[in-house]
Amino acid sequence: MNTAPRPRPVFIAALPREIASLVSHRGWRAYQKLLSRNIHLFEHDDAILACAGMGADRAALAVEAALKLGPASELISIGWAGACNERLHVGDIVHADIVVDTRTGERFFTGEGTQPQTIQTVVTVASPASAQEKQRLGAAYSASAVDMEAAAVARLARARELPFYAIKAISDDVTFELPDLAQFATQDGQFREAAFGLHVALRPTLWASVLAMAKGSKLAAGHLCAEVETHMHPYRNRTT
Repeated sequence: MNTAPRPRPVFIAALPREIASLVSHRGWRAYQKLLSRNIHLFEHDDAILACAGMGADRAALAVEAALKLGPASELISIGWAGACNERLHVGDIVHADIVVDTRTGERFFTGEGTQPQTIQTVVTVASPASAQEKQRLGAAYSASAVDMEAAAVARLARARELPFYAIKAISDDVTFELPDLAQFATQDGQFREAAFGLHVALRPTLWASVLAMAKGSKLAAGHLCAEVETHMHPYRNRTT
């Protein structure tokens, strides 16, 4: 009898808040021993999920941790993204056909197989994009959305000869100006929520935009988790 573990999809997010509602459902098991390294690792009979922080290096660390739990059938970059055109709105889901690393110019193709007239491109950058930058990326790359991790996950999928997908939920419209978030990011890709909250509390001019950002992030997270559940469905009850 074949007792080898069956390959499962491996989902890589950046922050726990992006996937909190998903892993709170029955069936997900959390691994606490990696929390000291800010790696959140979850296992399900039908999938593996990891998040280790923002940026390429932390995404690579999340992939490394996830693959120690068993073989992967595919790698999927998931999480929030900013819209790069006016066609996309908060809560919309983007299934990338192409992921572009803006630092290297590399292009990675996913297994979506979309028709040419509906191709969606996600561009990966090193830091949160301003409204002006989102518009520039939309024009320069015909981009649908911008994130900070998809290209790193795509590169690792290519190196391991695994299928790659990217599922992103829009958390901010193309014209929405994010507050300056970079100053609240730690060296290991975490977001200092308490420090950010205090910063905002002392600046009433930021309250409206931060409230809008919070609502957008919550809506995007809900839609993202539903989409991950849909992606997992074909693996349920599958035998080796």
